[in-house]
Amino acid sequence: MNGAMVRRADLAEFLRAKRSVIAPGDVGLAPGERRRTAGLRREEVAQLAGVSVSWYTWLEQGRPINASKDVLDALARALRLDPVERAHLLALAASDRRAGTITQPTVPESLHRLLGALEPNPSYVLGPTWDFLAWNHAYLRLFPVIEILSAAERNLVWIVFADPTARALIVDWEPEARRVLSQFRADTTPIRDDPAVQSLVSRLTLASKEFAAWWPRHDVAGMERRIRVFQHPQAGRIEFEFQQLTPGSEPQLRLITHLSRPGDNSAERLRDAVLLSPR
Repeated sequence: MNGAMVRRADLAEFLRAKRSVIAPGDVGLAPGERRRTAGLRREEVAQLAGVSVSWYTWLEQGRPINASKDVLDALARALRLDPVERAHLLALAASDRRAGTITQPTVPESLHRLLGALEPNPSYVLGPTWDFLAWNHAYLRLFPVIEILSAAERNLVWIVFADPTARALIVDWEPEARRVLSQFRADTTPIRDDPAVQSLVSRLTLASKEFAAWWPRHDVAGMERRIRVFQHPQAGRIEFEFQQLTPGSEPQLRLITHLSRPGDNSAERLRDAVLLSPR
């Protein structure tokens, strides 16, 4: 299957997934007779969006047809997509995607200094495919295995789903893993043809039953400030405020930091519980 066919299949799967979770009553339609499948029927989506049933059916079948922004907006309203899901729909339908192999950017020396300045708050830098490119001593205290992982496994999504250390460390693992997966999908949609992304998805599908079950749901979400909770083997229960920054000069990079909450000393307790000699 070539790249264009794969992209059309992604769009079709996303539409089917979103259609399947909407009840007729949610959009003002009568339930009608007993249904064979959950969610809306294709003809109901077409009716709500003001398009022909045949055209919408072809779109869900992955046929090579074009959809204008106005029509996509109408589908987004019909499927009750939130702003992140709507942006994802437009990205899936777009024809101007980055092709070829993504080159991992170099982390500038200034970002390395910033990581040091953020001590004792665990912080790291992600590349466009969510590979770990740099981190500070505090993040090694939180997750020391990152330093010995192979290059193929030094990836945030891989660690969350396939590394038992991370599963034991993260409190409320399932909602956090679902959130990471949905954010990864939304963030990497423009480069989903990249071999590194495709390889990661293939390997995770084999390595994690949860990933294999959740990836076909096509859930997407944006990055957001939130509280992350860990049960650390030495420091005990620690909580951080998760923040993401995008360097202005390096838009392909993401700097992630975990800040102690006001009045909390999680970063200091982690620092004091784990002694690390400078590298």
